[in-house]
Amino acid sequence: MVMWRIKSVLTALAVLARHHAIKFMVAAPTTTIDMNISCGDDIPIEERSIDEVLSCSGQHVAAIGAQARNPAFDVTPAELVDAIVTEKGVVLNPDFEKIKAMMANIV
Repeated sequence: MVMWRIKSVLTALAVLARHHAIKFMVAAPTTTIDMNISCGDDIPIEERSIDEVLSCSGQHVAAIGAQARNPAFDVTPAELVDAIVTEKGVVLNPDFEKIKAMMANIV
């Protein structure tokens, strides 16, 4: 199974693209591809400061007592990705074997 660690909003866009029959591509350097992770649950999700969500330019903008989560990334299911574009090439309908071949420059 191949999973993608990309900005959170992109998972929502991938779902919308699939619903509307629009191809969804991920552009990423190969340095961000970890072939040793077998499932999305194994990807550590960085949590950023909630101040990034609850304030703007140092001013608190949320209701007093408001709570938030601020994940830097989420995991987009591989089946929503139609292509991955890297400096080594493009892989259509990516899966583990195709990504492995690309990483070895065999694509």
